[in-house]
Amino acid sequence: LMTTAACSGKQAAGTAADGQPSSADANKKALVVFFSHAGDNYAVGNVKVGNTKIVADYISDYLGADQFEIVTHKYDGMAYRPLCDLAKQEQQDGELPPFEGAIDNLDQYDVVFIGGPVWWGTYPQVMFTFFSKYDLSGKTIVPFTTHEGSGLGRCVDDVKAAYPKAKVLKGFSIYGHEVRSGKETIEKWLKLLP
Repeated sequence: LMTTAACSGKQAAGTAADGQPSSADANKKALVVFFSHAGDNYAVGNVKVGNTKIVADYISDYLGADQFEIVTHKYDGMAYRPLCDLAKQEQQDGELPPFEGAIDNLDQYDVVFIGGPVWWGTYPQVMFTFFSKYDLSGKTIVPFTTHEGSGLGRCVDDVKAAYPKAKVLKGFSIYGHEVRSGKETIEKWLKLLP
């Protein structure tokens, strides 16, 4: 069963007394890459920007990280159930839907957060399009997900498979219906990252 938000920083070595990243962390530039499904979402109804976008904004605000949103219009306006059916078919077919935009300066980033909803146990297929297009070898990757019961699903394993030469951290997941009140929880997680 597909359960998902859309369908189904650092403390240890460099945080200032006010909880914000210190100058030691400033040497590591972060990018938040994510796909977020706006519209009809499981358990939360219609979400204007999507649950994952809210989490991505919390991360960017806290760390001062840049963002790259994976945008595809393939799912625009779809109700929850038809979207679930389409996502399942895409996964079965190994489809790689196209997305808009590009990252021209990926080399400048040391840490890349990768986020999305969990659709049928892993990221939406459009995320795999991103994986096939961009090489993150040598970078630290931090997976995160929004969901309604799937947790991280297979997302961390799939990121490791896509980027065997990257350092992939444990990852973080949060229920989609909790993201609007979850800023403090997300900041606590960011403080614990190595």
